Amino acid sequence: MALPTDEVRPEATSGGRSGMRRWLAAFAGGAALALALAGCGAPAGVDTDLIDDWPAPVAAQQFVPAADVCHHSSQQVGFLSGYNPMPCTEAHRVETMHVGTLTGPGAERDAPPQAGSVGMRAAQAACDTEVNKALGADWRSGRLGVTVVLPSPQAWSGGARWYRCDVTEIASIDDTAVDLRTGSLRGALSGAAPLAYRCFNPKLVKDDVDEMVPVSCTAKHHAEFVGVWQAPDITYAEFSRTIKRTHRACQSMIAKYAKVPDNSQLDFRAGTIYYQPYEEEWKNGNRGVQCFLWISDRNLTRSMKNAGNKGLPVT
Repeated sequence: MALPTDEVRPEATSGGRSGMRRWLAAFAGGAALALALAGCGAPAGVDTDLIDDWPAPVAAQQFVPAADVCHHSSQQVGFLSGYNPMPCTEAHRVETMHVGTLTGPGAERDAPPQAGSVGMRAAQAACDTEVNKALGADWRSGRLGVTVVLPSPQAWSGGARWYRCDVTEIASIDDTAVDLRTGSLRGALSGAAPLAYRCFNPKLVKDDVDEMVPVSCTAKHHAEFVGVWQAPDITYAEFSRTIKRTHRACQSMIAKYAKVPDNSQLDFRAGTIYYQPYEEEWKNGNRGVQCFLWISDRNLTRSMKNAGNKGLPVT
């Protein structure tokens, strides 16, 4: 959600068992035969110890998903039954950009990490780092979503400690619907970056931003994305109470973006619009606030990046 203000904020199988029975039956049969041979002797050159001729069982291999593959649909839990990766050249909705391994306290629990837990926060932080590196910029600066996928409870009990970083292309900053696409998202926020947030015309309903409509920066517009502010590690309730701090932080991002002084005159240059994470995202460690400059009383027809005092004057 977003509020305009000079502060605008978005409110916003049993086969294993039968196999084991076959293994045990083989040992039982071998033992019975060994006893029979012991009773009547064995021909020269015959090893009467049959048990040592059985090969050692192969250690179980825990399933780990692959990175750099795509999927037709998203998963919230990584059930093996739903794992059907495909090449990213085929139509898909989800791309796995990174697969890591949880260690430390988050990996020592009896069940997969829950929302807001140490383990989930660790996985989210690692995914943010790896995904941003692959995209070329902070994933929150474009029409993208990131989902952390963890093993199923059964797989976790069996020793699985992987986490998957899945990336999707979303419809807009206001609509997280995911459509089919082709091609990898790697580098999607580098260079021309068609998925990057740029200029917008906000649709206001009273004092709330109902929608941010993307437009070309050379067309008439009233808002522009200036960056992602990393909010402090405080409770969601406290963050929601301190909107002036967020407004001021976004103002500082405007000053840096437009190359104007970061002082009290910013109130007379531009207002702010910002989109904050949802509460569950916040609990999982997402502190990225999307900041926009907002001009309500005149049309802009160019980007305000490096515009300076002339482009963003005190009014």
